[in-house]
Amino acid sequence: MKKLSIYILMLIAVSWTSCSTEDEFTASIFDTESHIDQNSASYEFDNWLREEYLIPYNLDFRYRMQDVGSQQEYNLVPVSFEKAQQMAKLIKYLWYDVYKDIVSPEFLRENGPRIIHLIGSPAYNPISGTMLLGTAEGGLKVTLYRCNEINPTDIDQLNEFYFKTIHHEFAHILHQKRMYPVEFGLISQGKYNPLGWQNRTDSEAASMGFVSTYAGSQTREDFVETIANYLVKSDAQWNSILDMASQNGVAYNSSYQLVALPDDGINGKDLILQKLEIARKWLKIAWNIDIDALRAEITIREANINEILK
Repeated sequence: MKKLSIYILMLIAVSWTSCSTEDEFTASIFDTESHIDQNSASYEFDNWLREEYLIPYNLDFRYRMQDVGSQQEYNLVPVSFEKAQQMAKLIKYLWYDVYKDIVSPEFLRENGPRIIHLIGSPAYNPISGTMLLGTAEGGLKVTLYRCNEINPTDIDQLNEFYFKTIHHEFAHILHQKRMYPVEFGLISQGKYNPLGWQNRTDSEAASMGFVSTYAGSQTREDFVETIANYLVKSDAQWNSILDMASQNGVAYNSSYQLVALPDDGINGKDLILQKLEIARKWLKIAWNIDIDALRAEITIREANINEILK
């Protein structure tokens, strides 16, 4: 029996709208004048969002759930005011400020989404046994789900359910603008399974050269999962993936039993490292982004996360 909590951690839906020069905004597409009711109970937070997101990044941070902007085939609930505040502070600290310091102050203003929309609940699909955690639409909007369950002091939870999703979605936005090298898709050609990827265990996926089960669904997901996992995993967690990947011919099944796999001659660790190197070079050449510097900065900030939660 499939269990959502074990098999599925992320299913990403992306609207593959090509990005034209019309999407590369220079002036703000939003009204930056303050129209916030000073008598509103949310005034202080709304004004903070205006000062920290709208004005400097041309970004509308939406925490009041909008039906028209949600996937209405799911049963969804709004994010709570407390969790919205926590998420807004964390996203700025662990994403926007990282790019500001490591890449440039203008980078996310020029290339980031124009809308971030928070949803309180996950979006379950009982037919496929999957749980939707994030979407990126046309490079303009990122929606994050399951925000009511955020624990701001649990770094592993933050990364697994939120920041891996954020980096995954942002990598989609970047490669929609500048495509990654074709040779990336050749490394695991014939191993992708768009319909049955969720039936693989982490160990089985790693032994095939994928950093996660979802990476084994299709090439573009493999590419962004490689980037996202490398950014948010600690050295110990990343090495654990590589250790699983290096166990040629064996893997753990869904019952955590060691089983033999067909001897296909694949060294999963080598394939993952090849993919990471292609992603590393692409980020540097296409975007002047040093993925290792980003990862180091994220690690430092995670160790000091209590600073923003006071």
